[in-house]
Amino acid sequence: MKRDVGRTTRDLRRHNRTSVLTRLYLNGPASRFDLARVTGLSAATVSNVVTDLLGDGLVAEAGLLDSDGGRPAALLAVEPGYAQVVGVDIGETHVEVGLFDWTLDTLATATHPMDGGRSDPVLLAASVLAGIAEVTAEAGVDPAGLLGVGVGVPGAVLPGGLVHAPTLGWSGVPFGDLLGPHLAAPLHLDNCARTLGQAEMWRGAGRGAERAIVALLAVGVGAAVATGSPGGVTSVTSEWGHTVVEKDGAACRCGSRGCLEAYVGAEAILAYYEQRPGAVELGGGDTEGRLAALIAAARTPGAAADTVRRAAEYLGVGIANLVNLLGPDRVILSGWVSAAMGPVMLPVVREVMDRHVLGYLAGGTVVELGRLGQEAVALGAATLPVHELLTAGGS
Repeated sequence: MKRDVGRTTRDLRRHNRTSVLTRLYLNGPASRFDLARVTGLSAATVSNVVTDLLGDGLVAEAGLLDSDGGRPAALLAVEPGYAQVVGVDIGETHVEVGLFDWTLDTLATATHPMDGGRSDPVLLAASVLAGIAEVTAEAGVDPAGLLGVGVGVPGAVLPGGLVHAPTLGWSGVPFGDLLGPHLAAPLHLDNCARTLGQAEMWRGAGRGAERAIVALLAVGVGAAVATGSPGGVTSVTSEWGHTVVEKDGAACRCGSRGCLEAYVGAEAILAYYEQRPGAVELGGGDTEGRLAALIAAARTPGAAADTVRRAAEYLGVGIANLVNLLGPDRVILSGWVSAAMGPVMLPVVREVMDRHVLGYLAGGTVVELGRLGQEAVALGAATLPVHELLTAGGS
């Protein structure tokens, strides 16, 4: 009985700390009075929790709040220097490693290009470890003192760190075992679309949305359905890129035909352009460079402009399907292809989406570009250990 009472008391304390800390983390500085109002906790409980969080170094006073009379209230905010975290983006063209403070401000980054042989799990794990050593050394941070290392992978992550990533040629790869023994900090693995969705909800274009679809456009295509609430964010990955938008259409890497990825994935866009009459050889070398050259060429009428419009039209159809199924209030186009092509494609995407979405849903859905830049997926991976800390009440 005593053990049960002790466990209940600890659980209640953790819940209270989570409520206060998450509110400060996701919504910014607040007074003790504001925290009591939005969390539903008593003023005495908030005062006790804040005292604990101040003592632990998770929270600091951040000035005074002006008042019409009486004593000004102290503002509280999370303390950026409490901890550092690493986020890793294992893409299909590069490995990007970012070092962030736990409020997700960037401290250092390292990018390692991936060639044809680098998708080998052992070589890729070595690139990740080298990148972590590089960014921590640059910032003068002890790797053993990191809050954690989050890794986003383009595939499904099963218990035990097994990764199924067809785009990398991985089937049941024990990637966690290749990294974990060489890290002094806790390792967190998850699908990159899921982590990106969480990052956009916390720090990007998803803030304030009740339900957002966050689309990751790269060589592959994925999406996450993210729901924001005062208590945190949950994301569910969908294999959106392998929904069929054209019966007996273009061949997809998954072995099927007509998948959305076969029309809006980076390599699929480039392959289509190269088969068009009037296409010229694109400079730039790698996939990202060639796509940049295609976008530049699309400024004038011709094969490049037609290719970009076609990709935007199929993307609009794919988004319309998601909107009709899920009824989000916001759709966010993120990932490096969105960053590169989004400004050019967005008007056509909206036009096509409006044409195919049910009338009563169309007016309630906003489509916009992500706001996290090229390091969005690495930033998303960094949210994994932070989310665990918040869930544990900062303990």
